[in-house]
Amino acid sequence: MPGKLVFVGIPFIKGHGTQNDFVVLPDIDGELELTATKVATLCDRRAGVGADGVLRVVRAAALGEPLPQDVPADAMFMDYRNADGSIAEMCGNGVRVFAAHLADAGLLTPGDFAVGTRAGLRRGTVHPDGLVTVHMGVATVSDKSTATVEGVAYEGLAVDVGNPHLVCPVDVDLAELYLKVPPGHDPAVFPHGVNVEFITELDEYTVRMRVHERGVGETLSCGTGTVAVTAAVLHAAGQTEGVRDVLVPGGQVRVSVSATGCTLTGPAELVARGELDEVWWHGIA
Repeated sequence: MPGKLVFVGIPFIKGHGTQNDFVVLPDIDGELELTATKVATLCDRRAGVGADGVLRVVRAAALGEPLPQDVPADAMFMDYRNADGSIAEMCGNGVRVFAAHLADAGLLTPGDFAVGTRAGLRRGTVHPDGLVTVHMGVATVSDKSTATVEGVAYEGLAVDVGNPHLVCPVDVDLAELYLKVPPGHDPAVFPHGVNVEFITELDEYTVRMRVHERGVGETLSCGTGTVAVTAAVLHAAGQTEGVRDVLVPGGQVRVSVSATGCTLTGPAELVARGELDEVWWHGIA
């Protein structure tokens, strides 16, 4: 297509959803060796391209691991890796960027889509205005637990959105919270780590959030986190369904929650295309 780059190295695309940013690696046939060290180096903002995570675009049959039951072998699969190289189940902002790339690359027609994730098949819509809606599945609110920041324990609700979250309402200025290190959590409740959201409700329709993501650190947005936050806020109000606008440092998204499933709607931006130097890539363990 006119204006498209001709790649001779390893192609990548840089994108973000409300400034939660990703390196997208097209690898339909699953040929790239994606080690934890390679991912961590690629996501390093000085030694690599820089990102909160990597989205590898691979056909599900070529993933090389068991698939969730509802993911067909011919689906495009979002192989999501955190910035530290660890594997994660789902990423709501990532799915939006992933779908925007598929539409841009001609791998899906703008409109409805379905992509595979480790949390199962995720369907959605790429809208003409650039917004992307993702059906996020059911959010399950369970135990109460606490997150500890600088010795202060904040009580919250555990929410599963295909990955684990702890949503903590606070009565302090969110900007004052020190999130440069992971908040303390109860490993008996979250044996595989947890994403922690700290929130304040601005009004009955709007929530403000900061988040520390496991395997990444504080990010400017977390898609599954905004769904967890909305589910927790509604649960605390004795409601099973509703809509909230969630304000994150990187922008704003809208979340709809019901007993049968949740949707997340927000922007997805593709900001750059390029290629990784093959000597550099293959020199990483």
